[in-house]
Amino acid sequence: MIEKENKIYVAGHNGLVGSAIWNNLKARGYNNLVGRTHKELDLTNQAAVKEFFDKEQPDAVVLAAAFVGGIMANSLYRADFIMMNMKIQCNVISEAYAHGVKKLLFLGSTCIYPKNAPQPMSEDCLLTSELEYTNEEYAIAKIAGLKMCESYNLQYGTNYIAVMPTNLYGPNDNFHLENSHVMPAMMRKVYLAKLIHDNDWEAINVDMNKRPVEGINGKSTKEEILDVLAKYGIGDNKVTLWGTGTPLREFLWSEDMADASVHCLLNVDFKDIIGIEKYSSVHYGASVDGAVDRNHSAGRGGALPRLGEIRNCHINVGTGKELTIRQLSELVVKAVDFKGEVLFDSSKPDGTMRKLISVDKLHRLGWKHKVEIEDGVQKLFEWYQNDLKKQD
Repeated sequence: MIEKENKIYVAGHNGLVGSAIWNNLKARGYNNLVGRTHKELDLTNQAAVKEFFDKEQPDAVVLAAAFVGGIMANSLYRADFIMMNMKIQCNVISEAYAHGVKKLLFLGSTCIYPKNAPQPMSEDCLLTSELEYTNEEYAIAKIAGLKMCESYNLQYGTNYIAVMPTNLYGPNDNFHLENSHVMPAMMRKVYLAKLIHDNDWEAINVDMNKRPVEGINGKSTKEEILDVLAKYGIGDNKVTLWGTGTPLREFLWSEDMADASVHCLLNVDFKDIIGIEKYSSVHYGASVDGAVDRNHSAGRGGALPRLGEIRNCHINVGTGKELTIRQLSELVVKAVDFKGEVLFDSSKPDGTMRKLISVDKLHRLGWKHKVEIEDGVQKLFEWYQNDLKKQD
């Protein structure tokens, strides 16, 4: 049980999900929160992470920090995606254990599932066939992370929960064209194409100063700006998007994801997922609430022979609803009030054709989404416009 006065470390507290989790915890009265920016703490640095845990001694950890991006970024930086994420996960999870953290929540992604998994994808689909090639490294890293949580629980009696969100969007989303996900990238492209048509260079300069593209910002010449935007399919009242527009995707509002995450952090234990009778009866090294007695070696590995194979203990988090990329573009066009043309370049990759998850386990654990996609797209564009008005 996490009490209001317990210290909770949110890794990645400035990111899309981390910031929403931070705000959700605050709203529930959990005010003893600690976070560090990437400049303040490099989570890939093992010594720095140990020093942080030595100093702060958190009672609970939310691991929402990750090296992320869309299809283009995953293709260009394959080594970074697997190495950076593995380092972050290994450092934070191992130090959480070494410092007696009583609850840890690990955030992954539904890209962990096989390319051709049956739809909707349940947790049991994991590792049943090959992954989608375009995000294989990121997926393997996230699979390793959830397996770390599962394995620490089984060997040491810890209480680490892994949640796998579907495609997320919302406040503090990443709108940088080089490495953003599909919805914010699409939204910014449509917005800039509209501004170019309207000849609104003041607004274009504000946007480019806020988020430069390949070093080109609002102080660059019009020709330089138009040239770099053209590389990303942005023109005068015309936007070209990657792929055919036919892949189906599921999207979850980030504040809904935060609410689901905090629900699991506060109300769901590992014993709830696999059965309290089985788990607590074999773990001599752990009490029922998951506190570890590290001097009692009998608990190590005790669950494996007694309970047989325990796997797929992670929790899918999503809406259980989907739409095509083309349908998404229509919602974005409506939100931006764009009167131009949206084209699809079928020579570019689509990625996985369908990625709908089963949320039956999540519903059984007591949580369901609130924000529907039609409202969420409008809310995201309103946030983006307000963010452009802020001074850095």
